[in-house]
Amino acid sequence: MARLEFNTAEMAGLGGQDNADILFEMGMMYATGRDCEIDLVAAHKWFNIAAIKGAPRAATLRAEIAQSMSKAELARALREAREWMTMH
Repeated sequence: MARLEFNTAEMAGLGGQDNADILFEMGMMYATGRDCEIDLVAAHKWFNIAAIKGAPRAATLRAEIAQSMSKAELARALREAREWMTMH
């Protein structure tokens, strides 16, 4: 799964609404456990990036997931999103 995430995330880093949709779908994948285990940190990370890139529902879902996360998990998700944005 990591290879798929890398390829999809790399393509989504190029900008544009279609790419925001890809990032949003990655958040949905981790939030629901579609083709992977549920990972709220990863879901928050991808929803956060998708929201920044313009996906309309991403901020709402990011906030909902944040309510179920510990402070440490939230900090990790924010750090990972920031690192991804810095690299892309």
